[in-house]
Amino acid sequence: MRQLAPQALAAVVRRYERFDTAEDAVQEALIAAAMGWPKDGIPESPRAWLITVASRRLTDLLRSEQARQRREDAVAQRMLPEEWLAPAADRPGSESDDTLILLFMCCHPSLSPASQIALTLRAVGGLTTAEVARAFLVPEATMTRRISRAKQGIKDSGIPFAMPAGPERAERLRSVLHVLYLIFNEGYVSTSGPTLQRGELAAEAIRLARMVHRLLPDDGEVSGLLALMLLTDARGPARARRDGELIPMAEQDRSLWNADSIAEGVALITDALPRGPTGPYQLQAAIAAIHDEAPSAEATDWPQIVGLYELLMRISDNPVVDLNHAVAVGMAQGPQAGLDLLDELQADERIAEDHRLHAVRAHLLEMAGDRAAARDSYLAAARRATNLSQQRHLHSRAARLPNDG
Repeated sequence: MRQLAPQALAAVVRRYERFDTAEDAVQEALIAAAMGWPKDGIPESPRAWLITVASRRLTDLLRSEQARQRREDAVAQRMLPEEWLAPAADRPGSESDDTLILLFMCCHPSLSPASQIALTLRAVGGLTTAEVARAFLVPEATMTRRISRAKQGIKDSGIPFAMPAGPERAERLRSVLHVLYLIFNEGYVSTSGPTLQRGELAAEAIRLARMVHRLLPDDGEVSGLLALMLLTDARGPARARRDGELIPMAEQDRSLWNADSIAEGVALITDALPRGPTGPYQLQAAIAAIHDEAPSAEATDWPQIVGLYELLMRISDNPVVDLNHAVAVGMAQGPQAGLDLLDELQADERIAEDHRLHAVRAHLLEMAGDRAAARDSYLAAARRATNLSQQRHLHSRAARLPNDG
């Protein structure tokens, strides 16, 4: 049902152009399916069944809203006479999938990133409002208001339910990919809370990325994002100890990495790179592939990773990219070379107080043999980290180093 729900919602929104009411109707159709299918059996075309039942329910809702009678008339005028009555439940439905259009609508640039993420998970991901709220550690009432504002924003903007064309489509696709990237990152490394990762969010991001890739198989950045997610998520089984503490990549048991995900991710990025143009997700996926294909941390091809980060820095004004570049330089050319780059990066207020900068400094200082300064930097990173698993890891690293005070 989670796979069918966004397809049914997209079809009903296309027909009636009423996002908020259409979602209520689809939810009631899903409830009817959950109650009826176990007893009566799954219909031959479950998707058509959901669309039909939701359409009938939406018609009922429209008719019951006397104050919105003019809207119902406008909908009727747009429909062919044969569509004035809902078709029979056993009538074959259209096989077109409007899910991508729905995803574009949820990621409209008029919405804030937080609203885009919440609405995408709710309408396309099929998560309940309570599940979305739990994922982002906010009260359900807060998430309900956020999603309601997003729906109202779509309604007020008059966004047509149609695939944008030309430059607008490219811009909207970037928003879609960015939202999926943010969802995956929040699932893979939680920004706050007691656990290192939220597997359900990472898995949902991968599922949605697969859907976009299925619909746009020739887009290099779509392939790159899916490859990046798979190659990164493949390390998940080896990332934490039994008590939940983070295990750095260099110390992970690589035999626990998901070989199937690595193979799929490598195949995707290998196919995408030669077709060009090369975008940031493809470059990040190529870096992840080098890490995943190395038989050990010592065998990692750091010079090649440095080169890829330098290409990425040319097209991405992102201090995290600069930070990762400093790590790669430190590994390839020695810790002092990486520390010199960190000194330059310290002036960037976007990352100066981020725990990751202090953690990288600590790691490079430890490599350079300055154990006391490394300890201070680990503790500085721990004070700034908001994830409890990362805090424990940073305190553990600091505890292994001498305290000159």
